[in-house]
Amino acid sequence: MLALLASAPQFAAQAQKAADGATIQTPFGRAPLSFADIVERVKPAVVSISVTAGGAKTSRAQPPQAPGKRAPGRGGPQDLIPEGPEGDALRRFFDQLPREFGGGGGPQRPSQSQGSGFVISEDGYVVTNNHVIEGASKITVSFDENNKHEAKLIGTDQRTDLALLKITTTGKKFQFVKFAGNQGRVGDWVLAVGNPFGLGGTVTAGIISALARDIGSGPYDFLQIDAAVNRGNSGGPTFNLEGEVVGVNTAIYSPGSNGGNVGIAFAVPAKVASEVIEQLKSGGSVSRGWLGVKIQDVDDDIAASLGVKDAKGALINEITAGGPAAASGLKTQDLIMSVDATTIANSRELARKIAEYAPDTTVSVKVLRAGKEEAIKVKLGKFPGSNDEVAKAEPAKPAAPAEVGSLGLAFSALKGGSKEGVQITEVDSDSDAAIRGLKNGDVVVEINNQAVTSAADIEAAVKKAQEAGRPSVLLTVKSGDQRRVVPVKMVTKKG
Repeated sequence: MLALLASAPQFAAQAQKAADGATIQTPFGRAPLSFADIVERVKPAVVSISVTAGGAKTSRAQPPQAPGKRAPGRGGPQDLIPEGPEGDALRRFFDQLPREFGGGGGPQRPSQSQGSGFVISEDGYVVTNNHVIEGASKITVSFDENNKHEAKLIGTDQRTDLALLKITTTGKKFQFVKFAGNQGRVGDWVLAVGNPFGLGGTVTAGIISALARDIGSGPYDFLQIDAAVNRGNSGGPTFNLEGEVVGVNTAIYSPGSNGGNVGIAFAVPAKVASEVIEQLKSGGSVSRGWLGVKIQDVDDDIAASLGVKDAKGALINEITAGGPAAASGLKTQDLIMSVDATTIANSRELARKIAEYAPDTTVSVKVLRAGKEEAIKVKLGKFPGSNDEVAKAEPAKPAAPAEVGSLGLAFSALKGGSKEGVQITEVDSDSDAAIRGLKNGDVVVEINNQAVTSAADIEAAVKKAQEAGRPSVLLTVKSGDQRRVVPVKMVTKKG
């Protein structure tokens, strides 16, 4: 009894603290008993976004997604319909209903969609996803049912899937939120606020479950969070417990076909988002440096072929004609090791590093070429809005094939007497070349930094690599309009 009485003041003090700050002290710091105070503070700055496109033939492109990952995009009542024949019948029914009754409005009517966003300034700048507003003819932001405003598009950035809007209402001050100065740590509490399935302001809680996640959508890393995020949450904010935006919800992991939440979502980190939004606000677009190369990661076999110990750097497998790299003298099979003394670990790191520079900036690129390090000055260009198509090479009909050589491959000259490579006409099924996916019709254009004009060039390079004690060679291979650099081990002669 004495022990209980003695501890009563302590319990009372803790209860008072909980009531005052909605938190409780733990051995690892204070933890929230409720998120209500935070939600009350930030929710007025979160908006639902309704988009109207031009007509039935208008299509809105989805952002690139890796397999199993979906944009939590623009939802509606139809998204709640189950899969299967019964669901298909219900969907057809909804499609014919007038839109005011939750239907698709029938054919030949403007298409509508929904997403989320948040206000970042009192004069009404709003952040959302590019894929939410892409193709829009009219954009409406809603704070609640009776507080709607039209908005205009200021600018978009497809690479980060971000867009900036401006509410056109004048003379009104809006509540707004700010981006966080840091992305937080794995295990930190976060709140996602948005418009899932068109239901309006909805709050879910979770934690940051991973940092710097690669989801196969460009060179930028994403925060992984486990707060429930669904279709319609796209463009909405993820908050920390300070009420600051740590990320912009962009995609969800959804292995099924319905696009529903399974507990894993991805958000553009605040640092990336704030930098992009600042450029959109000042100029309507994002200006990035451009090197003009296609690159790939280095694996252990490529490293061995190059004679380097660590599988690091970015390997050039194609040079864009007329681009900065071509003008500076960079070559295919060059291994980019650093940019302005910053070590490059992989191809994504190189892409991010180059994007940090403004166009027309001159950088020093250190490469490994034919076993020697070189520093090459490159004046960067401006990252193009869309990728130019690479001219397709007509696959040539093979002439009489040569014998299968030291790589387990046979070659013939290209059609029309072209000297830009030789065509593979036979692949030894037991060779490393077969394991690497080389096939008849592929064209080998380069071996170990040397241009290939005949099968003899390949055999000479193989002999040189063997004399140097290398286990494999690097081939630049053209398959249709795609190029890649492939390490291929020499065939072991059976004695």
